Amino acid sequence: MNLFQLRAFDAVAREGSFTRAAARLFISQPAVTGHIKALEEHYQITLLRRTARRVELTEEGTRLAAITRAMFGLAEEAQAMLEANRQLLTGRLEVAADGPHRVMPMLAQLRARYPGITVNLRLGNAQETLAALLSEHADVAVLTEVEPRKGLYLQSLGESRICALLPASHPWAADAQSLSINALDRQIMVLREPSSITRRTFDQACSQASIHPRVLLELDSREAVTEAVAANLGIGIVSSVEVSHDPRVVARPMAGAGLLNQHMIGCLERRRELRLIQAFLSLAPTV
Repeated sequence: MNLFQLRAFDAVAREGSFTRAAARLFISQPAVTGHIKALEEHYQITLLRRTARRVELTEEGTRLAAITRAMFGLAEEAQAMLEANRQLLTGRLEVAADGPHRVMPMLAQLRARYPGITVNLRLGNAQETLAALLSEHADVAVLTEVEPRKGLYLQSLGESRICALLPASHPWAADAQSLSINALDRQIMVLREPSSITRRTFDQACSQASIHPRVLLELDSREAVTEAVAANLGIGIVSSVEVSHDPRVVARPMAGAGLLNQHMIGCLERRRELRLIQAFLSLAPTV
């Protein structure tokens, strides 16, 4: 079966004219006529009747036109979908992040630039986020303190500082200056689990400064830490990018060595040139 012949027939059936069919296909009118003539002769069938004013379909032509309209309609639909994706009018992007605070502004920018793109966001801890990226369950990921490795492309998103989270009634809450890490020696604290990046950074800084806080409560979420601090159960630790606008608590930046975290956006190196991934990478602020 010759698809060129079928497409020429489909164009004439849709347009009702050899001239308009030729214009539709960007070929000459004799070429359209030749394709249809060859189709009719090959299958010994009459598909069109040529009158003085227009071209009419025979019964067999009407039946074939229903088939070709559906067939080439699907081809046109496929082309439209591919063109839209190439122009970033549509598409689906799988995003993973180890927290909402960095990724949400980027998603807002993506939606503003490319409103037809659908995003699936998965939030998890640092290990889960990196695992999602490496296993290709995510196209891109927003990560904290990830080690460079072969096959992984990383782009800086800037840094954050560890802050002490205090009840609003705490004597230290009124001071806007940085709080020395030395002040936390022997203080009662409520912290995230040891696998948390923020907790890990804080523990390393304490070890380096020979500081020994009294950790009496470990919690599995930032929200739980905020609630515990608000209930006067102890002093918490939070990243400067995660500070909530909660009047019950006050965040004070901490002074000392090793209290900074590096944030990055990442993808697999071999997928870096994909247009959807490029569009997301372009949202990273210049640092």
